[in-house]
Amino acid sequence: HTSQHHNLQPRMALFSKSFGSAAARISARQLNRSLPTSSLITSIARRDLNIASKPSDLIGNTPLIDLNKILINHNIDVENGTRLVGKLESLGPCSSVKDRIGRSMIDDAERKGLITPGKSVLVEPTSGNTGIAMAFVARERGYRCILTMPETMSVERRMMLLALGCEVVLTPKEKAVPGALAKANEIIAGLDGNGFMLQQFENPANPKIHRETTGPEIWRDSDGLIDILVSGVGTGGTVSGISQYIKGSEEHGCPPLKPEMKTVAVEPQEQMLITDALGGEKIGEQGPHKIQGMGAGLVPKNLDLSVVDEVVPIHSDEAMK
Repeated sequence: HTSQHHNLQPRMALFSKSFGSAAARISARQLNRSLPTSSLITSIARRDLNIASKPSDLIGNTPLIDLNKILINHNIDVENGTRLVGKLESLGPCSSVKDRIGRSMIDDAERKGLITPGKSVLVEPTSGNTGIAMAFVARERGYRCILTMPETMSVERRMMLLALGCEVVLTPKEKAVPGALAKANEIIAGLDGNGFMLQQFENPANPKIHRETTGPEIWRDSDGLIDILVSGVGTGGTVSGISQYIKGSEEHGCPPLKPEMKTVAVEPQEQMLITDALGGEKIGEQGPHKIQGMGAGLVPKNLDLSVVDEVVPIHSDEAMK
């Protein structure tokens, strides 16, 4: 109560410590005028405070970091201005670029009235990262979440999902993600119409969020000085959305910013489905691989093959070095 004037000075010290310069600008003279409490709070709230209202609001706006040391270690000349830069999606709430699509797909389904917190059950096949992002947002908004995933996925991912309150169902490694998809459909069939699959591999909200956020962030933070984009392919949303934004896409209303940018997609050498889809030749034995989050055993519908200029296969053994 503002009538307790003897408490005003301690309060001001507390406000200064808690709210920084905003409260510090409120002088003792102003406080002693018996300023109504609501007015005091309003005067502080008028500032554009950088405070997230919920954890998922922290998704996006990840920084770029100089990685030229990698080039130097591989005897690549950087004196001519060559620069390697990485985007630190690991600094997102759940440490993955999939944080973006986990939120965007759920946002999209909610806007369309397809799911309801407390009633709908989110069921999805995943190799881990998308599932973690979905479980994170589902926990925040009150959805039950069931994820199916190949048994080869790491114990750490499973523990993370369980910690987020998600139910995990493992499927045979030989069947990869298609096997997890079949199991997800089986689970949905038994949920009396309350099950809903976001379908990360074909959901348009996946590449859309990268056209709206990831691509613009890279363009802004690099000042447009990007010549080559290199991206591993899981759902295809990241490499497609970023490339569509920078190269331009009439279909999606993106004017060309740098159509000459080269897009390089990376996939496991043991599962060269994208290479095959573009008419290339597979190398060596094809089958299961150890690179989690890539090479899902299918060519995702969200992958825009028209923006891919080159596909680089990486063997699991080389990737694990």
